[in-house]
Amino acid sequence: MNEFRSGFVTFVGRPNVGKSTLTNALVGEKIAITSSKPQTTRRAIRGIVNTEAAQIILVDTPGLHRPRTLLGQRLNHLVENTLGQVDVIGLCIPANEKIGPGDAFINEQIGEYRRSKLIVLVTKSETVSRDALAKQLVAVSELREWAAIIPVSAVSGEQLEELKEVLGSLLPASQALYPTDMATEETLEERICELIREASLEDSREELPHSLAVTIDEMGKREDSNIFDIHANLWVERDSQKAIIIGKGGSRLKQIGSEARVEIEKLLGHKVMLRIHVKVAPDWQRDPKQLGRLGM
Repeated sequence: MNEFRSGFVTFVGRPNVGKSTLTNALVGEKIAITSSKPQTTRRAIRGIVNTEAAQIILVDTPGLHRPRTLLGQRLNHLVENTLGQVDVIGLCIPANEKIGPGDAFINEQIGEYRRSKLIVLVTKSETVSRDALAKQLVAVSELREWAAIIPVSAVSGEQLEELKEVLGSLLPASQALYPTDMATEETLEERICELIREASLEDSREELPHSLAVTIDEMGKREDSNIFDIHANLWVERDSQKAIIIGKGGSRLKQIGSEARVEIEKLLGHKVMLRIHVKVAPDWQRDPKQLGRLGM
């Protein structure tokens, strides 16, 4: 009988290659927010996948990038620290994009982490023809010798079960490291903050995504009611950004609240009354004290 296996896996790649979407698909629920904006992920979020043969702990991390702020430096340090400790690193390269300098740079970087087994995932496989997918598989095989090469689609679910099997087989023999009914070690408050930030990211101007942070003042279920009250703060760095987030007559903030509430209600299974206040913390990305207060 094969030994049970358990360990840590992280996916790396350029922005918008589907890392967080793939993590969510494998876990079976939304534990990492997704966005087309770079550096959406700010923490090492752990999602737990249980199979009969293995427990796979997926660590969703920020992307490696050239830092311009103290926050950026901390995010890079977090990624490097994570890469040095995981058992498997999966480089994600989309099926519908040519391999570029960014992919080559990350491929070179992960080669420095000797303890990890390296695999490559050709994501978004549903977006191309079989012939185009075959060509991309050949192209990624020429980057280095991989422990596995797997085409996968988080949208259609194609090859997800096969990916779980491969990841499990590459992990060390070990008993389960987390309870088998646990999907993530993220707290409820952290998950709610991220859902509000996700709603704030879309349609925002280029400089704004990095300047957004969310904290919760208080939250809880009302007595004798099925309504869950949440009082949240949405932080920006400048008054001009505050005006953008609020929008004309409060229209943008209302839209953010509406989109976030839908996702939070899915998470909680309760009707939610969400109140968001937009506040300014000047240049918080560069201020160690402000970063600490905002949980970074």
